[in-house]
Amino acid sequence: MIAPSQLPRLLRIASVLARYRVDELLPPARRPRALAWLRALLPTPPADVMALPRGERLVLALTGLGPIFVKFGQILSTRRDLLPPDVADALTQLQDRVAPFPAMQARNAIERALGDTIAARYAAFDDVPLASASIAQVHAATLADGREVVVKVLRPDIGERIGADVALLRALAGVVERTHPSADKIRPQAIVDEIETTLTNELDLQREGANASLLKRNFAGSDDLYVPEVHWSHTSSGVLTLERVRGIPVDDLAALDAAGIDRVALAEKGVRLFYTQVFRDNFFHADAHAGNIWVDATRTADPRFIALDFGIMGSLPERDQYWLAENFLALFNQDYARIAELHVRAGWMPATARLDEIEAAVRTVCEPYFTRPLSEISLAEVVVKLFAVARRHDLTLQPQLILLQKTLLNIEGVGRLLHPRIDIWATAKPVLEKIWRRRSGPRAMLKALRRRVPEWIAAAPDMPQLVHGYLAQATSGTMELRIASDDLRRIERGLRRSQRMHSLFSLGCALALLAALLHYATPGAPPLVVWLAGSGAVLALMLAARGA
Repeated sequence: MIAPSQLPRLLRIASVLARYRVDELLPPARRPRALAWLRALLPTPPADVMALPRGERLVLALTGLGPIFVKFGQILSTRRDLLPPDVADALTQLQDRVAPFPAMQARNAIERALGDTIAARYAAFDDVPLASASIAQVHAATLADGREVVVKVLRPDIGERIGADVALLRALAGVVERTHPSADKIRPQAIVDEIETTLTNELDLQREGANASLLKRNFAGSDDLYVPEVHWSHTSSGVLTLERVRGIPVDDLAALDAAGIDRVALAEKGVRLFYTQVFRDNFFHADAHAGNIWVDATRTADPRFIALDFGIMGSLPERDQYWLAENFLALFNQDYARIAELHVRAGWMPATARLDEIEAAVRTVCEPYFTRPLSEISLAEVVVKLFAVARRHDLTLQPQLILLQKTLLNIEGVGRLLHPRIDIWATAKPVLEKIWRRRSGPRAMLKALRRRVPEWIAAAPDMPQLVHGYLAQATSGTMELRIASDDLRRIERGLRRSQRMHSLFSLGCALALLAALLHYATPGAPPLVVWLAGSGAVLALMLAARGA
């Protein structure tokens, strides 16, 4: 329910939307009457505003409403299945650039956050900001030892403003949940949760510093990506001090060409970096628009990206990462039946969905693309159309994948900008296959087993008593089965795989125990028998882990 205290802000939002004629994005029959009435009360917009395309007017409206609406627009840009192409294209360029706040306020905020004066912490500090956004702005400075840095400081009272807007957005999401026929698939409250989490994380600049530090460690010594160093002595939750870097914005093609940068090699590196961050590290830059990506001008033949702004980083639950990688591989291999199966097994579609119908729908979308040269196929476009197909088959929106979809669109956009004929598929497929072989191969399985062995050893003394209690209940008929959920279809779907996994796990444990007894308690045991028992244990446990 919308509280009375939220009505002034709601009226302000409605007036901005009406001023930019945002209601014209909707078909006439679906335009809110309230906006039409409000529009009649407002002065006619300037002619230069009305001459703008509708997508650009929407961008101006969202920018004027503040950071939470900018983030909402960025997330909405990933839902191309819901938007006209011109509007989606405009939203992908959405960047929260706003007028700077006074330097004295920035100085006061930095001194409060660091507990010291500017003069004591920095040898020089430039009052003119290098950049200004809706959440923070950035100033150039110099440390006492002469190193150049940039200082990022939050806008005054930004936390309170975002909190009020989140509360209003949550109230509006409640209205959508109660009135929209597909609310259970759209999941408006989950989307608000995702926006709130993203913005809350951006308000903690120490967290952003930690993100930059981890990304720098992941690509230490890399020829593909450079990440500026964090100066922790000059960083807190309200201030972030980073090494100052210089480069060419990735969308400044004239400057890249003048510097002799190999744009083809750069575009292919960008695609490889995306898959490396997502599937090797499970930690990816999720705000990779052109304003946050520079190019190292000192490296021409072997160009390198420079990453900026680490407030929005993404990672996926291990389960979703698995399903996503398998979906990409199935798409690369044109295995439509596998795509249908994966969507149901992942729980993204109901278990009652007919796999043959999903497979046919996916084939209908994909086959026309595969008649083109691979260099003309847009992976992001295919994913968007598959998303629309899945929605028609009762796809449940996965908020944790929204950032990833947005990043995929951004990365492919940058790649096409640098090299319009880039073969996204040929570049991405071998990278993902190589990374996924390493992640799911024998070495990875052994590494996972080594991590779990200490837990198994710690639990081993309790196992005989637990097994005895289990068998006693089973033989006496006193065992009870309690099901807390009525989602029996999901249980049935996973039952066979779980049974195989448990059987292999039990066999592996038994063989491991046999090998240990033969090795430690039976001095005369033949080494070959011990080796066979141990090898069988490792194989069974690896298969059990893969089945999990």
